[in-house]
Amino acid sequence: MPSITTDDGVRLSYTEHGDPNGRPVVLIAGFKAPATTWVYQQKALAKAGYRVISFDRRGHGLSDRPGTGASMAGHGDDLAALLDTLDLHGVVLVGGSMGGNTIWAYVDRHGTDRLRGVVIVDQTPKMLNTADWPYGFYDYDESNRDTFFADSVPNPGRHSLASKGPVRFLRMLGAFNAREPRELTAPDKELLASHAKADWRDVIARTDVPALFVAGRQSELWPAEHAAASARLAPRGESVVIERDGHAANIEQPGRFNSILIDFLGRA
Repeated sequence: MPSITTDDGVRLSYTEHGDPNGRPVVLIAGFKAPATTWVYQQKALAKAGYRVISFDRRGHGLSDRPGTGASMAGHGDDLAALLDTLDLHGVVLVGGSMGGNTIWAYVDRHGTDRLRGVVIVDQTPKMLNTADWPYGFYDYDESNRDTFFADSVPNPGRHSLASKGPVRFLRMLGAFNAREPRELTAPDKELLASHAKADWRDVIARTDVPALFVAGRQSELWPAEHAAASARLAPRGESVVIERDGHAANIEQPGRFNSILIDFLGRA
C-alpha cells in the first residue's frame, strides 16, 4: 500500500482509485475506522472521474500505531502532511464521524488554500451538550465532561443494530476489516478525550469554501439537527438529512449518499 512518512517518523497509509489526473477527493474515516469503510464511495467516485484518496489516520487501519501524536491537532497535521506530500490542490475533503472533525483540525492550523470544499458525514462539531448547543453526543454534558469518554465510546441506546435490518447491517460488516483492534489503547483514549472536549464551531464560521453537512436521521450518537445547525455557522454551508440512515451514513445508504456527494462535488 502507498504511504507517506510524517516529520516525526510515522508511516501513514492511503489508497488511490480513479483517474490520477482527476480532481482530488480525500476520504477520512472515523474513530477506529479504516480506509476500507469508504469502499462504497471509491468505485462511484472513480467512475465519476475523480482521483480518490482514502486515508488511514495514525493509529488506524494500515498506518503506524505510535504512542505519540494522539490528538485532534496532531491528526490535522497528519492530514496536512498527506496533502503536502502528494502536492494536492483543489481538494474536497470528506470526513466521516471523527474524520469530519479532523478536517476542522486541519483547517484551524493550515487554512483552506489547498481546498475546494468540505463534506462532513454525521459528525457534530461540538460533542458536549450545552445551552447554546443541544446537538452533542447524547447524555454528554458538564456533569460528566471528564468521565463520559474515559474508557470507551458509550452506547446511548438509540437505534440499535437490529433496527437497521439485514442489508444495512451486512454493509457495515463488509466495510470494516478485522485488523482494527477492539480494545482502546492509551493513545486511542487520548485521541477520544481530545475529540470529546473540542469545539470547532469557530473554525466552521471562518471556513470560506463550500461545506456540506450530512446527517443520518437515525444516527445512534446525536440528533440529526446538528447538520442544519452546523450549516448555519458556515459562510457557504448547506445540509442534508438522509432518512432511514444511521451514523455510518455513507455505508448504510451508499446509493443515496453517493448521489448527494457527487452532486455537491459537481457544484463545489
